[in-house]
Amino acid sequence: MSSARDQVQRLLALVPYLRENDGALVEDVAAEFGVKPKQIIADLKVLWFCGLPGAQMGDLIEIDIEAAEGDGVIHINNADYLARPLRLAADEALALLTALRTLREVTGDNDRDAVDRAIAKLERAAGEGAAAAVEGAVAHVHVEPTRPEIAETVNRALAGHRRMHLTYDVPSRDETTERDVDPMRLVVSDGRTYLEAWCRLAEDVRLFRLDRIAAAQLLDLPSEPPAQATPRDLSNGMFQPSEADLLATVRLAPPARWVAEYYPTESVEEGPNGSLVITLRVADTAWLQRLILRLGGSAQVLEPADLGARIAETAREALKAYDF
Repeated sequence: MSSARDQVQRLLALVPYLRENDGALVEDVAAEFGVKPKQIIADLKVLWFCGLPGAQMGDLIEIDIEAAEGDGVIHINNADYLARPLRLAADEALALLTALRTLREVTGDNDRDAVDRAIAKLERAAGEGAAAAVEGAVAHVHVEPTRPEIAETVNRALAGHRRMHLTYDVPSRDETTERDVDPMRLVVSDGRTYLEAWCRLAEDVRLFRLDRIAAAQLLDLPSEPPAQATPRDLSNGMFQPSEADLLATVRLAPPARWVAEYYPTESVEEGPNGSLVITLRVADTAWLQRLILRLGGSAQVLEPADLGARIAETAREALKAYDF
């Protein structure tokens, strides 16, 4: 279902597109705008009643609705005042340039020239004032560096729909793994670039930080993620708790109360003397262990009890090493 805002934005782009492509097929236009053919027909019926103030004969946009519905062909006339797409606003140019400059940092040498040309074209289209504002804002974008050969191989795999073999470092387990993956897309979050792919080792969708890929090799096999391999919804952040994750209960002393605000929690309860008792989902127990050890005596895992005991023992062994 198309929202009113989406439809208005589409209509403003649809008129100049149809003027440049007279006789376009309804199905082709629908594919171009990412909607169903029946939505394009509905849009045309709205445009039929749009035009210059006065709404007299000759003021309205002329569309052959019968041809569109019957033959699937679109003809449009009397729309010269919308011959060009709307000019980008400064905030729109900022968003696009930010994305392009971020993309530039993770593309291989073969694609970087194309990105540079797109940036230059967009800066010209935005105008001098908007380009200056964008330059100041985008200068703060930082992306963790990726080895050029890794970025090049990943981009070739995505463009050519090829499977890859990765040698991947997993710091949380202090190990390096070998796995075949079917690339799906690149994702940039918090200055880090991730390859989202179907991992044939885990048999699930996984995110791989590009700066942790030690080696990448293109395979002579197509990238074929299974039907259930859908991209993750990252609208609420890169990493979200899952029902399959371990549920842990942690007591936080007052100096560690910030943890309840910083990390996603299932529940938060006030405890004695200003402490908190929180429950949270944990995908990697090694991560929780590092967090608890970093907090020192300000945090304790209550459940699962065996995990809490292991972390406490690790802390005691660490103290022995320093003769405490």
